[in-house]
Formats: sequence, structure tokens, C-alpha cells
Amino acid sequence: MTRQRLFLNGLRAFEAAARHGSFTAAAAELHVTQAAVSQQVRLLEKRLGFALFRRHANRLELTDRGRAFQPRLTDAFDAIERLIEEATLQSGLVLTVGVAPAFGLHWLIPRLKQFSRRYPQVQVHVAAGGATRSLNDDWTCTVRRGRGDWPGYVAEELFTTTLVPVCAPAMATGLRKQSDLRNATLIVVPHLRQQWTWWFDAVGVSKPITGGGEVLFENSAMAMQAVLDGVGVAIAQLPYVSDALAAGQLVCPFPMVGREYEKWYLAYRPIRRKDPALSVFREWLHAEATAQRQTYREMGFNKVGN
Repeated sequence: MTRQRLFLNGLRAFEAAARHGSFTAAAAELHVTQAAVSQQVRLLEKRLGFALFRRHANRLELTDRGRAFQPRLTDAFDAIERLIEEATLQSGLVLTVGVAPAFGLHWLIPRLKQFSRRYPQVQVHVAAGGATRSLNDDWTCTVRRGRGDWPGYVAEELFTTTLVPVCAPAMATGLRKQSDLRNATLIVVPHLRQQWTWWFDAVGVSKPITGGGEVLFENSAMAMQAVLDGVGVAIAQLPYVSDALAAGQLVCPFPMVGREYEKWYLAYRPIRRKDPALSVFREWLHAEATAQRQTYREMGFNKVGN
């Protein structure tokens, strides 16, 4: 069977315009210009030999033939989309998620084993991308902290992040009050140094305490490994250390008071909303975020400083 009469660009343009009642709205959905949609519809009408729309100054009106044609055409496109999804599920899905290295190492990656067991058909690629890096359109989605105001992206809140001081259990024996930090080695990430100031402010210490020494690390991932190895005391975002705190690998040597520090979001382009891999990842990630919030409450972080 030959399919010489299939004019897919024109059919897509007409179906979108008929569904929206507007060439402009159809153009936005198809990511082309309004003029391109109008031209494709005219070419389709020429091929079919009859008009699909009556064009008025401020609106489109379907002809009787156009009104009869559109529902079955929409059903056909929906069937093709379902067929593509089924074929993709059978052949495997690919999910690329951009995350900051520290978040990936200390929160996401330890949980991915559960995700892979539940969704073995999804191949996960983890890409490095933190709050200071631009969002990448090659990613399926990103998990990052911020205020959720990334133009052109859907941002779904997961959980807050709170700043807390942490250290190895052996080091905590010499830390009974905040002033004891004068004798401790402080772990500092230079571009995040202000996090110490924020925490001191949250616990009512007006003037930041200078430690007995400092060890500087370029990023949070290295700083978190250093605190696990007993190098010193670090200010950490709670998601980075919640698992280590629960396992007893790290402790918070002072009362459980912290400062809420932005929030974590799942962010993605609206066009990817129906991506099958993203759909299952979203469902799983929100369930994990609910569990994370419960962990906060169990650790006493239901109330934080402002």
C-alpha cells in the first residue's frame, strides 16, 4: 500500500488548530510560527479538495467536513502516540537527570538501586549539574536547590534543605557548646562560607566563631567526604547527611536547630511532561521526598530557624 496522500505536517497542523480553535495556539504547541501552521493547513485543504475552516477576522470555524474529520484524526494521533510509548517501554527507556555532585553522591545514588529494581526498563544516566550550572536541555530533568523560579521549566517542590553542623562521633565528645568550636577544625567550602554565618545566626550566636583551624575544599562533595573521614566539623545541607546521621556515621554535636536554606525541586521542560521515563521517575522521586520529610521530623527538624 502506498501512502502518497499522507501529508503529515498538514495533518498535524490542522489537528492542533482544530483542537485549539486557533492557528496561534497550534503554532505554540508545534513550536512553529502561526504563518507556518496556516500555510500547512491551506496545502492540506488543496490536497483534499475541500475547505476545513472558515476563516473569520478573530476566530476559526470548522466546516462540516472539517468537524467530521478532526475527531477521528485526533484519535489516530493518540493511537500513534500510545504505540510509540509501548514500543519505547519494550525497548527500554533512558532517563538523564542532572544533579549537583554532593547531592548525587550522598542522596540520589544510594536510592537509585531501589528505583532500578522497580523500573528495570529505565536506563538512568546521572549528569553533573549543580545550582551554579545552567540547566541543560539534553537532560530529561534535574534535581536542584533554589527558589523554583527557572523560566521555561516546571518546578515541583520536593523538600527543604536545612543547614546543620556535623562531625564524626569521636570528634563530638569535645563539642559540648558552640564556643568549643574555637578548638575544632572547621571544614569550609569557600563559595559557601556564609553558610556558617547563617547557622550561627540561627542558634543565636551574633558573632561567628573562628575555629582552631580551617581545611578548605573546592566543593561540597569533597567536604562531605572529609567530615565522614573525621577531618573536622562541617556545615552541611541536611539531605547530604541525613543517611549518615541515621546510620550513626555522623552526629550533630549541638541541639537540633538549623536554618532552612532554599528548597529542592524536580525541574523539567513542559514538553517532557508525558515522557514515560520521567513519569515513573517523578512518581518514585516524590515518594522518596515524602520519606525524606518524615526523616526530618524524626530527627527533630520539623521546626527550623528563619
